[in-house]
Amino acid sequence: MSEMHELLVARGAERRVEGAVSAAAASRDGTVLAVGTVEGEIWLVAVESIRSPEAWRVVAAHHGAVLSLVADTGASGFLSGGEDNRLLRTEADGTVTELFRGRRWVDHVASTPSTLAFSTGKQVELRDAHGATTLKTLEHPSTVSAIAFDAKGKRFAASHYNGVSLWFVQAKVDSVRMLEWKGSHIGMALHPAGDAIVTAMQENELHGWRLSDGHNMRMSGYPRQVASMAFTRNGKWLATSGADAVVMWPFFGGGPMGKPPTELARLPGVFCSRVCAHPRHDMIAAGYDDGTILLADTGSERVLPICMSGRGKVSALAFTPQGGFMIFGTEDGWIGAVDLSSQG
Repeated sequence: MSEMHELLVARGAERRVEGAVSAAAASRDGTVLAVGTVEGEIWLVAVESIRSPEAWRVVAAHHGAVLSLVADTGASGFLSGGEDNRLLRTEADGTVTELFRGRRWVDHVASTPSTLAFSTGKQVELRDAHGATTLKTLEHPSTVSAIAFDAKGKRFAASHYNGVSLWFVQAKVDSVRMLEWKGSHIGMALHPAGDAIVTAMQENELHGWRLSDGHNMRMSGYPRQVASMAFTRNGKWLATSGADAVVMWPFFGGGPMGKPPTELARLPGVFCSRVCAHPRHDMIAAGYDDGTILLADTGSERVLPICMSGRGKVSALAFTPQGGFMIFGTEDGWIGAVDLSSQG
C-alpha cells in the first residue's frame, strides 16, 4: 500500500517525542486526546489542532513513567498515575494538580463521571469526582494488576493473583465477590452489558467468568501473551492481541466456549501488540510490532490502513468517546493523531 492510502497522511499528523509512549486516552467530551510517556510527559492534542503537530502541548507531569492515563471525571481533563507515587489531574490547558502522593507506584487509574479509583500495591482507593474525598479503600489479597468500573459505574473490578475481586461501589458494607482461578492475572476486560469478566493470564491464554452464574471460560491457543484486549461496543466480540492477527472471540450464541475465534487484519509474521474498539461502530483499531496500525470492520472484515510500518511497536491506542478521532503512540516515541469524522 502506498503512503497516500494511509489515513494518517490524508487526515492526521504525527511527531516524535522523547521516550516511549506508555498510555493513551481521550477526554469525555472528545475535544482533547492525550498520551503519556516513560519520561513522565503528557502530550495534549486538541482535536481542532490535530493536523498541526507544532501546536500540540507537552506537560512535564510525572517524575518517572506515566503508568496509567484515563479521562478525568469531568469533561476535558485527564487522570494519571506514575512511578513517582502520585495521582495527577491534568487539565486541557496543561494545568496539573496533585491529588495523591504515596509510598508506592500509582499503577492503575479508572474513572466514571462521579467516581475515580486508583491502585497502589494491594489497595484501591475510591474517591469522589473532585478527587478530594475518599469514599472507600478496598483491600485485595495481592498486588492489583488491573482495575475497571462497569459501564454503569455501579460495580468495580480488580484483578490480582488467583482471580478477580468484584465490588459494589455504593455498598454501605463492602462485601467482595471473588472470582477465583489460580495463577497470575495480568489484564482485564469487562463486558459492556455486565455479562462477563475476562482476564489475560501470565500464560498465553485468557480466563473468563460468566457473571450470571460464575461459570469459568478458558480461551487459549495464543503464540504470545495477550497484552491488550477490548470488547466491541455491543459486547458481541472480544478483540485481543497475542497473534499476527486480531483474535476475536464470540460472546453471542453461547460463545465463547465451544466456538473457535475469528481472525481479522492478519499481518503474517508481525504480531498485534494493541487493540482498541471503536465506541460507535463495529470496528477495531489494531497496532502491530512494526508500527503498522489498521482499522478493521468486524462485519465486512474490510481493513483500512491508519499508517504502515516504521515507527516502532505500537504501545497505545485511543478513540474519542464519539469516535471521530483517534490517537496512537509507539515504543520509539512516535505520536500520531487522525481525524476519522465524515467531514475530515
